[in-house]
Amino acid sequence: MTLLAFCLVLLTSRLDAGDEFCGIRNVAFKHSESITFKVFYTLAGVYIGAGEAKFIASLEKLNTTPVYHLVGDGKTYSFYDSFFKVRDRYESYVDTASLQPYKFIRNVYEGGYTKYQTVAFDHQNNKAVTNEGVFNVPNCVQDVVSAIYYARNIDFSKYKVNDRIPFSMFLDNETYNLYIRYLGKETIKTKYGKFKAIKFKPLLVKGTIFEGGEKMEVWVSDDANHLPLRVESPISVGSVKVDMMDYKNLRYPLSSLISLR
Repeated sequence: MTLLAFCLVLLTSRLDAGDEFCGIRNVAFKHSESITFKVFYTLAGVYIGAGEAKFIASLEKLNTTPVYHLVGDGKTYSFYDSFFKVRDRYESYVDTASLQPYKFIRNVYEGGYTKYQTVAFDHQNNKAVTNEGVFNVPNCVQDVVSAIYYARNIDFSKYKVNDRIPFSMFLDNETYNLYIRYLGKETIKTKYGKFKAIKFKPLLVKGTIFEGGEKMEVWVSDDANHLPLRVESPISVGSVKVDMMDYKNLRYPLSSLISLR
């Protein structure tokens, strides 16, 4: 579900992709990593467990090229389906060296809205070839899923509070020039436990669930994994909170964990 994306963002300023999103090296995750999130819907201060999202990274080959196959699956629980049924699957195949995406697949159902799209990225010619046409894209462009894993590799120690880290993303046949605003470090208590965390705000792409603007807040673990811990955002009615509930095969120990709940 669009809740899969803690870094989907809306263009309110025209920025070019910064060096941080060109040719970064993966030091944050490994293949076989799995992360499970629980999605809570909030209305009038009451939290209801509405669904789950899961991200899995595997190592595969795409036309003989080694790639990370990154998959995000999201769904609402059966009791919540009558309110707003979600069945989403996002897939990205990214280069293991540069983390640039080669192929992207989006297959979503969100409250009656459906979308199926495939995208093949031709980075040499700066083109995105979709099942709906061919589009020009800039250097170092990301898709929805690759951007999440790419962002986990940002060296936040290079930035000051309120610095903006720009990047470009291709979504729905358009290129969005976006940014992440770094907000510093803090301790956060989630449904899983208490963590030392890094906080930032992405600029949201307005969609079927999320509003546009700099309204979403994201916390990732303040350790080498940069594991997503919590996402909070207003939506069209109420708000959502997404908490990490389970993980497997992290690249490093989760040293940011202070205590379990």
